[in-house]
Amino acid sequence: MKKFLFVIMCFFALMIGMYPLIYFFVEHKHTFLGLKSQEILHNQIWKFAFFAHIIFGGISLFIGWRQFGSKFRNKHPQLHRIIGKSYVISVLISSVSAIYMGIYANGGIISSVGFIFLGLVWLITTLTAVAKIRKGNVMKHQQLMIYSYACTFAAVTLRLWYPLLTSVTKDPDNSYLAVAWLCWLPNLLVAYCINKKNVEVN
Repeated sequence: MKKFLFVIMCFFALMIGMYPLIYFFVEHKHTFLGLKSQEILHNQIWKFAFFAHIIFGGISLFIGWRQFGSKFRNKHPQLHRIIGKSYVISVLISSVSAIYMGIYANGGIISSVGFIFLGLVWLITTLTAVAKIRKGNVMKHQQLMIYSYACTFAAVTLRLWYPLLTSVTKDPDNSYLAVAWLCWLPNLLVAYCINKKNVEVN
C-alpha cells in the first residue's frame, strides 16, 4: 500500500510538474492568466514572478520526489546532492515569487494570507533543512525536507481540491478561499505523521 501511494504521488508530481509547458502551447486567456485583471496582467513584476513561480515550482515538484528513496540516496549520494541543490534553488525562487503573488491572489485577504503563509512555510522549511544538513543533522534535514515537499505538493492538491469543492458546493469563489488553505495544511499534517512514524521506527 505504501509503495502504491508513493507511485500515485510520483505520477501526480510528474504530471503537474510539466504543467508550465501549457503556457507555450495554449492561449493565455484559456489559462490561469485569463482569471486575472488587466491591471495585474500589465504589472511586469507580477508577470515575472508568476512565470518564475510556475517554472521553478514545476521543477521542484518534478525532481523532488526522487529524493525520498533511501536506496537511491545510498546508491547515488552525488546525484542526490545535485538534485537536492537544484531542488533548493528552485524552491527559493518559486517560494519568494509565490509570496509576492499572494498579495494579488484572487479572493482577497483570506486567500492572500493562505498563499503567503504557504510561501513562507515552504521557504523556511527548505532553508532550515539546508542549515541542518550543513551541521550534519541528517534526521532533522530529512524531516524538514518532507515538510518542504509537502508544501511543494500543494501544486497538486490545489488542483484536486478546487474542482472537488466546486462540484460539491457550486460556489467557485468560496471554494477558492478554502483551497488557499486546504492545498497545504493537510499536506503538512501528513508530513507530520510520516515524520512521527519514521522516528518511532528508528
